[in-house]
Amino acid sequence: MLKALFLDMDDTLCDTQGANNKAIQLLARAFQEYLATAEPEAGLAQAYVDGIYRRWTPAQEARYMPIVQEESEESFRIQLIKDLAYDAHGKELSEEAALALQTKFDSDRLAAFTFYPGIEQFLIEARKYFTLVVITNGPEYSQIPKVEAVNLSRYVDHIVIGGQEPEQKPAASIFFKALRLAGCEAHEVVHVGDSLAADIQGAHNSGITSIWIQHQQPLDAELGINPHHTLVHPSEIPALIRRLHPF
Repeated sequence: MLKALFLDMDDTLCDTQGANNKAIQLLARAFQEYLATAEPEAGLAQAYVDGIYRRWTPAQEARYMPIVQEESEESFRIQLIKDLAYDAHGKELSEEAALALQTKFDSDRLAAFTFYPGIEQFLIEARKYFTLVVITNGPEYSQIPKVEAVNLSRYVDHIVIGGQEPEQKPAASIFFKALRLAGCEAHEVVHVGDSLAADIQGAHNSGITSIWIQHQQPLDAELGINPHHTLVHPSEIPALIRRLHPF
């Protein structure tokens, strides 16, 4: 019998990529203004997002990891913006300008961050029948504002943020914590997420049935991770849960 639903947040319940895309467009225009270039700086804006998601080259890792460890995440992000502007156009941005660009990106992304259509109502209905636990990877500085932006605690029973835990997904420990919070055994739960490596492998590590949100990603045979259920888009979550446990 299904008693609880474990749910990823980013690109599962909420359209994180859509919010990122809107913020990237606005950041590109802001870079254009600050650097006085002829066109919006789409490449710089995308490079900034790649940087904050740690899609670093070896040289970037050597440069930025000490800043993260010895100073702060904010210091790294400011330096990243300054480096991108200088490398692309040979222009020195001030600390104040870089901070303004960073702050703009954060505020624009949060303003665009929302549930996928139909998910809000699904959570309201599902909570009458299941314990709902969100398990989201990521640092507090990033995840807490997003949780607050959609008032997530209003819709679910528990929220587990990886950055506040000893280990993040796919570690079994974070799923075992969710099981304790829900008062359930692994066979009484399904976990829904978009990452094969984090969500699906993590569910399998914990003996939990997995539901993968594919988002047009190919199933990577090299990973050797085969979800129990696959959905193309989060809009399909309600119908599958009702098939597994009619309510």
